[in-house]
Amino acid sequence: MNERKQYVLTKAHQLFMEKGFQATSIQDILDSSGISKGTFYNYFSSKSELFKAVFNSIQIKNEEERNKLLMGENLSNIDIFIKQLDLFFQLNKRNKLYALIEEVLVSNDPDLTQFIKRFQLMQIKWLYSRFLDLFGEDKRQYLLDCAILFSGMLQQSFQYHFFTYGPKVNHEAIIEYCVDRLITLVEDVDKTNSTLLNPELLKTWLPEKSEGEKNFQSEFLLQSNALKKAIMKIHQNEPEKVKYQQLVDFIQDEVMNNKLPRLFLIESLLLSLGMCPELQQTDELIHFSQFLRECVLKQEKTQSN
Repeated sequence: MNERKQYVLTKAHQLFMEKGFQATSIQDILDSSGISKGTFYNYFSSKSELFKAVFNSIQIKNEEERNKLLMGENLSNIDIFIKQLDLFFQLNKRNKLYALIEEVLVSNDPDLTQFIKRFQLMQIKWLYSRFLDLFGEDKRQYLLDCAILFSGMLQQSFQYHFFTYGPKVNHEAIIEYCVDRLITLVEDVDKTNSTLLNPELLKTWLPEKSEGEKNFQSEFLLQSNALKKAIMKIHQNEPEKVKYQQLVDFIQDEVMNNKLPRLFLIESLLLSLGMCPELQQTDELIHFSQFLRECVLKQEKTQSN
């Protein structure tokens, strides 16, 4: 993601935390980030799409930090799991993510509501996956139920402790308490062979990308990277090379982060890339352009049907 777009995300996030998502207007975002309305709509198709981008950027950072804690550690180490949960809650608290989630869930925006519900399901899936590491494959059939119950236990515990103690809530103490209850819960359902929901339901709730989607993404990223390498080889000054690299980044953002990429915008960006004489006739730009146009047109045709 180019630096300017990331700057807009940062400014928008600050406004969402200060004023709330609903109360923040697009004009507020333009004034705060110093961009034009045209630039905004080149980056995002709507304020809702901007919200998703802000939310996703926070979660990517969260996942990166969470995964760092696992490096060189035993996946079954429950103390590492506690640290991961504490990190998750601290980051979300710092970014006021729960307040934003609550605001979106009471809004009348079905697309954003669905987006948040998917995020919540992803958290359940992550818990389920970590429970497999902690408790073993032999308890698989019980662990989706345990993930759901544990998630509710944590959320309610934090809610009432915050209501009582305010910002001075001891996150780690609450997490450790709930994890102790979790261990007892897993032992009990295993002993009594108690199951409510089959873990296979996760595949229905969060269907995997089709092979076609996976292949498209892999091929698209391969061609994007090949074009970036070609840009690095051209005999232009560094600012020009950076400009062309950013154009490719812009196309990547448009294609990867939008259900229906805007062909007119992609064509404009490809035209700008083609303005470079040294890139015009390269195999990398030709193949990238052809592949991209075919895929976007195919996607548009599918949507119209």
